[in-house]
Amino acid sequence: MGNILWIIVVLLVIGWLFGFLIFPAIGGIIHILLVIAVIMVIYKLLSGRKV
Repeated sequence: MGNILWIIVVLLVIGWLFGFLIFPAIGGIIHILLVIAVIMVIYKLLSGRKV
């Protein structure tokens, strides 16, 4: 499950970068994607479970 979490984080960050560079008018949604990705990374680091 840890690998799936990192894949989701990477996809969210890529989506954020893509949206930030290509569609700057929808900045709110783009920043929400970044916040979700950061929260997922922090959760992964704090959970400390090894797979």
